[in-house]
Order: sequence, then structure tokens, then C-alpha cells
Amino acid sequence: MRAPRGLTHRAALVGSIVLTLVAATPGTHASSEGPTGHDGSLVLVGGALKDDNTEVYGEIIDRAGGAGARIGVITAASVPESQDPDAADPDRCSNSACNGAYYSALFKKHGAAEAQWIPVDLDHVANADSDAVVAQVNSMTGFFFGGGDQYRYIQTLLRGPRQKDSKVLAAIRAKLARGAVVAGSSAGAQIASGPDMVSGGESYEGVRDGSAPGYFDDATRLGYIPRGGFGFLRSALIDTHTGVYGREGRAYRLAADTGHDRVYALDENTALVVDHPGSTHEELTVLGPNGVGVLDLRHARAGTSPVGWTLCGARYSYLTDRDRYDARTWRVHPSSDKQRVTPAGAAAVPANTDVFHSAANPHGSAYSFRGTARALAQSGAQNTATASTLESGPRFDVTFTKPDAFAAWSGNGSTADTLVGLRISIAPR
Repeated sequence: MRAPRGLTHRAALVGSIVLTLVAATPGTHASSEGPTGHDGSLVLVGGALKDDNTEVYGEIIDRAGGAGARIGVITAASVPESQDPDAADPDRCSNSACNGAYYSALFKKHGAAEAQWIPVDLDHVANADSDAVVAQVNSMTGFFFGGGDQYRYIQTLLRGPRQKDSKVLAAIRAKLARGAVVAGSSAGAQIASGPDMVSGGESYEGVRDGSAPGYFDDATRLGYIPRGGFGFLRSALIDTHTGVYGREGRAYRLAADTGHDRVYALDENTALVVDHPGSTHEELTVLGPNGVGVLDLRHARAGTSPVGWTLCGARYSYLTDRDRYDARTWRVHPSSDKQRVTPAGAAAVPANTDVFHSAANPHGSAYSFRGTARALAQSGAQNTATASTLESGPRFDVTFTKPDAFAAWSGNGSTADTLVGLRISIAPR
């Protein structure tokens, strides 16, 4: 079986989403009628979780009970078997059942005592209210939500325009409240969101045109689901695959449009571990080879001029392996093994003409936004650097500025890994 694929079959979902959005009004997720648990934890991965990432798989298993861990695997974001033309080929299949078996085997390989597919998907929607499946959920000590399309989780595990919990989701929520770990990758991380969960879009089109409630066949259009996902995490919006797909622009625009003051921008193969999820004192730790951006809009101002959209006063921090973040105080705590970086050298920050790594530029550099931020952090000659979008009409400039309170930290004493408090502005030319 090949590794699970990402988003597929967007168009098939659009009609049902439009009906839901017509019936629903923006507001707090209906499943928040009961309190979200504070005793469990979340492990949210930005997508593309590698099979050999022992740090992240090990963290999930440890939090599920170590050698006694029993992991329930939910892959309802994948296409069901009935829609997979390769369903009968174990070397090519990529559907919910096939992917469920794939992840179950991986968790056992990494040391879980048991891992089982929870049989809920678009072919088995009724199973989300099955007492037998609820009993299976209640026998688990942790859960993993796979990638695909996050709206399929809404279709399969939530009920009606007010998105009330199915019995299976209610059981998972109760297990989280009693100490279970809930993990997810890509769509499986996105679905942990509260209100205004992103449903798609690219950075340039998002910055240029703004966001809209819905789920669109045009994958470049910035859309969001007003009632959000499962609401496991409450302190910020979530975005995934951020650096490799240049999603910082769409994340800033969506947050500004919907009145959110913070986004956790998760990079691939890297986890954001959340203790006390759903409480007013969520505490977060980063695990993995890349990092998590914290986009801070508390003091940001957005507006639209005759030329285009502008944002000023936003902040950007980037946390790497073992860094901690206190959501209540907005404080970054770099890992104790990192050293403060002293900017040095007179070299100019390299020019960057594709700050959001446009899909139209196959030869562009992934992690482009982060690259300019890190280069500025290490520069002793510049306090400001400006990068631009590849697209024009208009072309947008992103300006990075080191305020007095800015700091960078390094694992090797020289390269800027962790960044705290860069100032960000976005403006059309």
C-alpha cells in the first residue's frame, strides 16, 4: 500500500457544504455545549508525518499509556473504498480502510500494544452512532486522526447544521476529558480547530481577494467553515503544511478577516503538543525537525486601499524542537539547550521574490517566508528586510522588522532556529 494521499475529490463535497452553510450561522461550535476536557492532551502534526519519526509517534504512544497504549485510528478524511479506483490493490490503495490499516500497523511498529481502525467514513456514516463502535472507542487510550479532507470529518462525525457530536465523537471527547491523547496529522490536526476552520486556499489569492465562508471547488480560494471543527483547541486558529506551501499569507488574512488574534502555523513532520486543551491555560511544546509559527495579530491593523489589502503591526515567532509556549501569557520559552543568537556579519539578506512559495513557481524555495525571517535574524547589517510575492496585479510586499524586543535562539550557537517577535507588514505595491 502506498502512503496516504492528501486532499482529493474536493468537488464532490461542495454541494453538501453549501447546504450546511446556508442552514448554519457563524458562532460557537455546538459541541461546546459541554466543557472540553482539560486533563488529556493533543498532538497536532502539520502533515507529511514520516514513518520513521520516532519522536512524534513515541510521544503519542507515551501519552496513551506507553507499552499498554491502545490507539484508535480514524481516517474518515480519506476517500472511502467505494471511491478509490485502486481499492482492490494493496500496493496502490489509498482510502479510509486501507489508510486505517496502514496507520494501525505503524503504531504497533512504534510500540503500541494495540491499534485499530475505527470504521467510520463516508461509506459507514451510521457507524458514528453505533453502540458497538462507541464500545470500541471506549476501549482505547488514545486516538489518531489521519489526513485527507477535514470536511469529511464534519460529514461523518458531526450531525446537522449545528454540528452536534455523533455518539462516537462524544465518546472521544469524553475520553480526552479523562486523560486520553488525541493526535492528528494534516486534516486530522485541522479538525481540532474551533470556529472559522480553514477549508482551503492559497496565500496570494487569499491576501488579494480575502476569505469567505464555504468550501470551494476553486482550490486557490480562501474559504473557512464558520462553526469550525471539533473545537478541541481554543487558543488559536490552526493551519498545516505551512512552510512548504507558503501558507503564512492565507493564515494572516483569514485571522484578520474573522477577528482571531493568533494562528498556530504547523510545519510538516513536526508536532505541536498541547496540554490542558480547551482551557484558558493551554501549554504547548514543539517536537520534530521543523517548527511551528505563532502568528500574533493582537496589535495588527488591517485595511483595504484602492490598490489592495494591507496588514501592519502583526508579529511572527517560530518555535522549534522542545521549545514551549504559554498560550495564556503569549510567552515563548526556548528549549534550555538553545543559546541566544547575536546578529553578526554585513551580508545583505538575500532577495526573495516568492515569499509565499507560489504554486506557479515549481522551482521556488519551500519555507521561503521562514528563510527570510531567519536570514534577517542573523544579520548584523539589517533590521528590516522586504520580500515580495511572485504574482503581480498587485504584487504584495512582506516587510520583516526586528523590534527592540526581538530575539533569536540557536541549537548550535550560530544559526537562528527559534525566532521571537519579528514584526510583519503586508502591503500592495
